[in-house]
Amino acid sequence: MTTDTQYLTSEKFSELKNELEFLKTERRKEVAEHLEYAKKLGDLSENAEYHQAREEQGEVEDRIRYIENLLKNAVITKVNSGAVISVGSTVRLEKEGGIEHKSHVFTIVGSEEADTATGKISNVSPLGSALIGHKEGDKVSVQTPKGLIAYKVASLG
Repeated sequence: MTTDTQYLTSEKFSELKNELEFLKTERRKEVAEHLEYAKKLGDLSENAEYHQAREEQGEVEDRIRYIENLLKNAVITKVNSGAVISVGSTVRLEKEGGIEHKSHVFTIVGSEEADTATGKISNVSPLGSALIGHKEGDKVSVQTPKGLIAYKVASLG
C-alpha cells in the first residue's frame, strides 16, 4: 500500500466513499453468508466452495484497505484555470515537428482517475509530469518508447 498523496476530484472521492460503504455493509455480509453456507458442506480441506469464499473474503478486505488508504491520503482537486499547469488543469497540446500540427486536449488528474480514452492523464505519467509547472506557449519534450516527442502548450484552461 502506498502512502503517497492521491489527487482526486470531489466526484471520484464521493464515488470511492460510496464503494467503501457498500463493501463494508452489504458486500461483507454477502461474503460472510457464502462462507457460512460453504462451511456447512463438510470437509473444509477439500471444499472448493469454502476456498472460493475465503478468497472472495480476502479480495473484499484488500479492496476495503486500499480504498481507506486512498481516501486517507487524498487531496481533493478543483478545476484549475490558473496560468501554470497543475493537477486539475486542462491543456491543449500541439505536436511539433510533423507536417501537420496535431492538437490534443488533456486534463491532468490523479493516477486513480486516469483514462486516456476520455483525455484524462495522470500527473505521474511521463506526459503529465512533464507538463506540470509549464505555462501556455511553453514547449515540452516527452520521452516515449517511439522516441522524444515535442509538444507546444497551445492553450490552458
